[in-house]
Amino acid sequence: MAMTDALLAKHLGRLQLPYFAQHHQTLMAEAARESWPHGRFLEQLVVGEVARRDEALVARRVKAARLPGIKTLDGFDWSWPKKINRAQVQHLFRLEFLPQHGNVILLGGVGVGKTHLAVALAYAACLQGRMALFTSAVDIVNALAAAQATGGIKREMARLMKPSLLVVDELGYLPIDKFGADGLFQVISQRYERGSTVITTNRAFKQWPEIFNNDSTLTSALLDRLLHHAESVVIDGRSYRMRDQTDA
Repeated sequence: MAMTDALLAKHLGRLQLPYFAQHHQTLMAEAARESWPHGRFLEQLVVGEVARRDEALVARRVKAARLPGIKTLDGFDWSWPKKINRAQVQHLFRLEFLPQHGNVILLGGVGVGKTHLAVALAYAACLQGRMALFTSAVDIVNALAAAQATGGIKREMARLMKPSLLVVDELGYLPIDKFGADGLFQVISQRYERGSTVITTNRAFKQWPEIFNNDSTLTSALLDRLLHHAESVVIDGRSYRMRDQTDA
């Protein structure tokens, strides 16, 4: 019996069926106690293996998304913002905008939950089998600058085009020079009707020329593409990170 078990474990390893290898003996014992038909025993093994593989795929997608943490809509504190369209946000989490290559812009001051919702959208996309990538506007600019210096600009642009959902966090928090403005324009322009982009920003649209090196023409062209298929979510309120401080 020991030789049989060893041989079976070896074959299951070659077939890359770790759930079978880890659980077949337990399920065999249960099948014997409950008088399972052979079909049910096989079904339990297959269902377990499929679930294990699905979990592994989700874990790989989450890792590739480079999320700063795991956030969910259930973990969002709806009581904190003074203004937020809850129904609109909940509808976005159905992710119907992804197959339509729609965009989402989360606008509001510091600490009102924009990044939480953006990360949660990316995590939800991973759970649904979509590729996502989280980054900041400044990190995109820096990555493009480094890629240009080493002749890898096409490869870096391809990396930013690949995800079904690209999160661009903190647009407008730091100044961007002409190269950065042109680079972000190229990213958003090339993703137009090819993939979805979620942007968090503390700037109203009328202030966006200030973000993009005071280039009104470029900003107008960027907003034209970005807002064509987009939902804007405005969040008003004080910073959640200051909630423990009082005005007294």
